[in-house]
Amino acid sequence: MGRPVELICYDDQADASKVADLYRHLIDEDKVDLVIGGYGTNSLLPAMPLIMERQRFFVGLQGLGVNTTLGYPNYFAMIPTGPDPSAALTEGFFALASEQQPRPTTVALLSADAVFSRNPILGAKDNAAKYGFQIVHEATYPLSTTDFSPVIEAIARSECDLLFLCSYLEDSMGLVRALRAHTFRPKMVGAAMIGPQNTAIKTTLGPLLNGVVNYDYWAPVPTMKFPGVHVFLANYQAQAAEAGVDLLGHYTAPLAYAQLQVLTQAVEATGSLDDAKLAAYARQATFNTVMGNITFGANGEWSAPRVLQVQFQGITGNELGQFQDGSRQVVVSPPDLRSGPLRYPYVDALS
Repeated sequence: MGRPVELICYDDQADASKVADLYRHLIDEDKVDLVIGGYGTNSLLPAMPLIMERQRFFVGLQGLGVNTTLGYPNYFAMIPTGPDPSAALTEGFFALASEQQPRPTTVALLSADAVFSRNPILGAKDNAAKYGFQIVHEATYPLSTTDFSPVIEAIARSECDLLFLCSYLEDSMGLVRALRAHTFRPKMVGAAMIGPQNTAIKTTLGPLLNGVVNYDYWAPVPTMKFPGVHVFLANYQAQAAEAGVDLLGHYTAPLAYAQLQVLTQAVEATGSLDDAKLAAYARQATFNTVMGNITFGANGEWSAPRVLQVQFQGITGNELGQFQDGSRQVVVSPPDLRSGPLRYPYVDALS
């Protein structure tokens, strides 16, 4: 449109109570033409009442099911979980398990006692029922937990076949370490852990991650070489160390870039900064992004899910370079994006 672009950013410090006031400042004091969503459900949900009141066009980054109950027509989700976000996040884990022989039959559900875990656990229960798995153990733990040995011991007593984990960064590391230190070996482990997607956690845990099957949104495998993604990541990685951010950026960076590509393409196509026009365009358009082609459907979610289940395989040591390609993080689901076979059971993938 021939106008310079200024990006105004405020840090909500992962504090949901700060979010609404920051957006109010952007809109009323800074008088920005456009707003975009911050990262995750914790930053998006508290913004929604103001966004809805002001009728803004709003693309949120990696929030799970943010608009499911609100139904705000001008919200769009930059997360590949599709029309049923809670179920899609983990369905691949249960679908894979149902295909294995001998077929596993039981599952234990363990989650952090936090807002982010509620939707994945609901989805896990739905998927367990859908694929015929019996829930034999269900527990939560405080985010302040540091010793996970008793937690794993309690799960071991259930003798579950599948261990479903919904955890955050530090507790994901604690759980992986505690499980490897224990003699208990379920048939499959992982599903909904936040952490193994992060480069620092990958290099910290190294071979302890072998065998874990967990969700992800993008992986450096041949099936996901969308136009422009490797050029983007090369530029990102060249700046990452100095910026103090994730060195590889595989998890969030492509989605964050695609978030701005959606905004850009909507503005260019409509020749407008009008929120209603941008939202109307987004509801019917196909966007060409570094995450592939994206169309939006009900509640602003992606029309079709594209959630990966990735298994860590063959990790040796803690060197960063082995995570640069897809040889150590194999896409095992969905079938159309699969880059290699699942190593099953878990014990057979530990080395």
